[in-house]
Amino acid sequence: MKNRIDFLGIPVDAITMEETLKKVDDAVVNNKCIHHSVINAGKVVLMQKDQLLTQSVVSADLINADGQSIVWAARFLGLRIPERVAGIDLMENLISLSYKNSYKCFFLGASKEVIEALVAKYSKKYSKNMIAGYRNGYFNSDEEKDIVEEITNSGANILFVAITSPKKEIFLNRHKEDLKCINFIMGVGGSFDVIAGKVKRAPILAQKLGLEWLYRLLQEPRRMWKRYLVGNLKFIYIIIRKKFFLNFDS
Repeated sequence: MKNRIDFLGIPVDAITMEETLKKVDDAVVNNKCIHHSVINAGKVVLMQKDQLLTQSVVSADLINADGQSIVWAARFLGLRIPERVAGIDLMENLISLSYKNSYKCFFLGASKEVIEALVAKYSKKYSKNMIAGYRNGYFNSDEEKDIVEEITNSGANILFVAITSPKKEIFLNRHKEDLKCINFIMGVGGSFDVIAGKVKRAPILAQKLGLEWLYRLLQEPRRMWKRYLVGNLKFIYIIIRKKFFLNFDS
């Protein structure tokens, strides 16, 4: 694919937010299907040892750099990614695009309370007509077939899946053939919690400085310290090892 680079063996589309939105719009207009994924520092670390996650990500049709750390690391390695395309920002832009062009969206993930708050917020801000359907993210493997069928029968153009990694990536990759009638499918992690007001997002300045992880760590230190502090150190180690061709084991 044009503008696709190799980042640590992971194909990444070096494109802007605007270019990404155009690709999604084109998929809906021309009735194509795009399986979308993103990478950030934490996911890159997980992918070093999780082959199923790796396969689920690299097989996507469109892969954005979700984290600012990916943009900086790519530059350090002599690669160019024009800008960060954060999943939550892409989702918000796609919601606006859907309202403007009468596309329909299905929302899967988070708790019952959060998903209902999110749907209510979007219905009020835009229109309930853009909501093709929604369901919370608490289900077992036996329920997946019925959930996928519900999504495919909903008439949705876009599917947002807000469950944790690596579950969302594996879910989308496992069912992407069944979901071919949906023009754009993407995982959005904890975005539903932020949009519904359960979790606060970092200020714009912190986002630009690549410090969203620190803001989140300060909100939930007990739960997030290992993910961010240990994970970020591992990511830096991986990048330095790649830069200087160090072949010792991680």
